[in-house]
Amino acid sequence: MGLSKDSTGARAAGSELVIEKKEPGDLVLALAGNPNVGKSTVFNALTGMHQHTGNWPGKTVTNAQGYVNRQNQGYVLVDLPGCYSLLAHSAEEEVARDFLCFGGADAAVVVCDATCLERNLNLVLQAMEITPRVVVCVNLLDEAERKGVKVHLEKLSELLGVPVVGASARSGTGLEKLLEEAGKSAQGLSPEAGSAPIPYSPFTEEAVAKLQPVVEGLCGGRVNARWLALKLLDSSDTSLDLAMEKNLGLRLRAQPEVREILEALEKQWEKEGLTPERLRDDIASGAVGKAEEIARQAVSFGQNGYSERDRKWDRLLTGKATGFPLMLLLLLGIFWLTITGANYPSQLLSTALFWLGDRLGDLCALCQLPPFLTGLLVDGMYRTLAWVVSVMLPPMAIFFPLFTLLEDLGYLPRVAFNLDKCFQACGACGKQSLTTAMGFGCNAAGVVGCRIIDSPRERLIAMLTNNFVPCNGRLPMLIALITMFFAGAAGGFGGSLLSALLLLCVILLGLSMTLAVSKFLSKTLLKGVPSSFTLELPPYRRPQIGKVIVRSVFDRTLFVLGRAAAVAAPAGLVIWLLANITLGDATLLAHCARFLDPFARLFGLDGVILLAFILGLPANEIVIPLIIMAYTSGGALMELSDLAALHALLADNGWTWVTALCTMLFGLMHWPCSTTCMTIKKESGSLKWTAVAFLLPTACGLGLCFITACAARLLGLA
Repeated sequence: MGLSKDSTGARAAGSELVIEKKEPGDLVLALAGNPNVGKSTVFNALTGMHQHTGNWPGKTVTNAQGYVNRQNQGYVLVDLPGCYSLLAHSAEEEVARDFLCFGGADAAVVVCDATCLERNLNLVLQAMEITPRVVVCVNLLDEAERKGVKVHLEKLSELLGVPVVGASARSGTGLEKLLEEAGKSAQGLSPEAGSAPIPYSPFTEEAVAKLQPVVEGLCGGRVNARWLALKLLDSSDTSLDLAMEKNLGLRLRAQPEVREILEALEKQWEKEGLTPERLRDDIASGAVGKAEEIARQAVSFGQNGYSERDRKWDRLLTGKATGFPLMLLLLLGIFWLTITGANYPSQLLSTALFWLGDRLGDLCALCQLPPFLTGLLVDGMYRTLAWVVSVMLPPMAIFFPLFTLLEDLGYLPRVAFNLDKCFQACGACGKQSLTTAMGFGCNAAGVVGCRIIDSPRERLIAMLTNNFVPCNGRLPMLIALITMFFAGAAGGFGGSLLSALLLLCVILLGLSMTLAVSKFLSKTLLKGVPSSFTLELPPYRRPQIGKVIVRSVFDRTLFVLGRAAAVAAPAGLVIWLLANITLGDATLLAHCARFLDPFARLFGLDGVILLAFILGLPANEIVIPLIIMAYTSGGALMELSDLAALHALLADNGWTWVTALCTMLFGLMHWPCSTTCMTIKKESGSLKWTAVAFLLPTACGLGLCFITACAARLLGLA
């Protein structure tokens, strides 16, 4: 029995992925595996693509495909979501299972972790039940060797009955051999696995024997009949019925002959006292028992306690007394390095870009362009874009590599472990801590990352609260305001350390609001019981510094910067028009600011600040440029040589430390940017929940600003 195949392309039921072959003879290989076994690293190394990999579970939540050609044979590689089994208890498992069944793959490559092979073999055995064309890639052999673990590859291949290839994907070792074996398997040139690699109890085997011939006749060999018979015994699994109807046009459970056998079996089980839960346990434990048996024969250990070093680090980084303090110290260190390192490059970049803007203005004058057009292009679009680049690029170029370094080391799952109880106590899922961490880079990315949460209720909670974490577009504004109004008096090392400490406090406030609002939602709009989840703590790995820098710069920094620039340029055009079209005694920008001013002052802001946030909906990065343009009334964005000049401008326009504090609070908690809103709409499929995601942080931000402003007035501080 082989996987269903279609030379013109195939569509995975769970992910709607269309396979695109360059040549009719191209072979489709499915890459499956547990989370964090290096599956995406194998994919990247073979295809030359840059699917983002990370040393923590849940990175790949959708299918990705790449192309490779060896010896005139083309291969389409499909990187499936990481999952621990194919019983389809989560979205990742469902996507992987449906692609293996209906996605049109010619063979499946199951990537395993050599340091913990027993757990990985469970997925291998389940994949072999679906298709006999399986190749096992035992990855991370270098790590296993360091830990005294020896995997006997030939013995493993003999026990499984399928090709087994050892590899170290990070260094590229064994990958050419893997591709060769996968190609042979896809073409039917390798021995196929036996039809029943997993033994089950007598009552399960008896039931399968009755169903299998009937299923075989109905499906006509399109899907493995024995595996389908096993799935039919689990009445709680309805997702496969929907997938079969979609891909094969067949409601198998509704067929009279199948229904008749199932009803007879249920009556028999009832008489014998067999429950559906016991049947499901038998099916699940069959693969686990077989995996243990194979691992005992194929794996040997050179020494006991080989992972003692990892355990010592875990006791330190996840301990009750040390876990949270060390986590806060690491965050403080990252923020301090970001603030300290970004100041000088940002100033140089700003000077260079604004100098170039002046030269562009001279060029426009030389070409005799109309002043209106010159202002629109140079003073509007270019200068706004220059500000965004000079403010965003230096801190991102420091923050993202440091954050990626922690990810590569394997520390992020420890953060999730530390925060799991906090989110559980709020009625949310512990995986939300991972999506919250993604939000530091980009809230839209954090919303997409919520796919790793299985429960729809908890997934919505995570999406609705992700905006309480300041993304990279808001961090520069927070850093600038903290430095100007709260840490400016302390210069040098003390000033930068104080700025980092205050920024950490702001971040902790955002995290506290995330937990508080999550609890509020779980008790009101999204009531429910929090689900448990299995979080694998991966081994600590020596980070690949070069790859960390390249990946963080190209996959994250330039991506986020490009998105911001694409929004900032047209936004600058609109802003310039508002600042230069006069109506009566003032510009349109000034009229709008005056209209909003009475309302804004209730919250410790002014009309210009509130208008800047409104016009900054496309990208948070342009809020400060908008404020500067409105205050200067020059119709163009000025070059401010340093933060002292910006502080003087703000102070001249009535800013106090209370104004700065309220602006920071509203900057931390206000509506998501337009990109995040569109992402929430796409992920939730609901305008209603998108509106809630827009209004919820806004209400919290305005409420907190109102309390702060009123307290300052009562105490005579404002």
